[in-house]
Amino acid sequence: MKTFISTLGAVALSLCALEASARNDIEDYSIADALASEQAKNILGDNIKFYFGNQSHGEVVKVFSEYSSNRKTNGANKSDKEACEWVFLSTLKALRDKAESVGANAVVNIRSNYKNNLSTSDTTFKCGSGMLMSGVALVGDVVTLK
Repeated sequence: MKTFISTLGAVALSLCALEASARNDIEDYSIADALASEQAKNILGDNIKFYFGNQSHGEVVKVFSEYSSNRKTNGANKSDKEACEWVFLSTLKALRDKAESVGANAVVNIRSNYKNNLSTSDTTFKCGSGMLMSGVALVGDVVTLK
């Protein structure tokens, strides 16, 4: 019985140490870099246009709704940058799918909303990376532009 209790104690201490070493690094990454890849073109296509932060765009003729998307990806065997760019594209794909489903042609005013901390940038998005996962949360207005 003492061996069992000792083993259980060692496991509990190991889990505490693992929790203490967990990380949640939140970094800014380039929107342009993420969208410049061939992978981005293949995933997103060109039917829906994306406008980040305060980027100028055509006249809005119809607003459908504000829509948010929060995605995670496995960060194992990837750099934080690779994982973050991948999950950024996945999050944009969800916004694109919403826009297509309602007949919109753009998503404007796209902002980062990682851990419910809303931030606006024309050039960067926020991504959180931990030991195993990376995540991106975006919110934007699904619209039809003239």
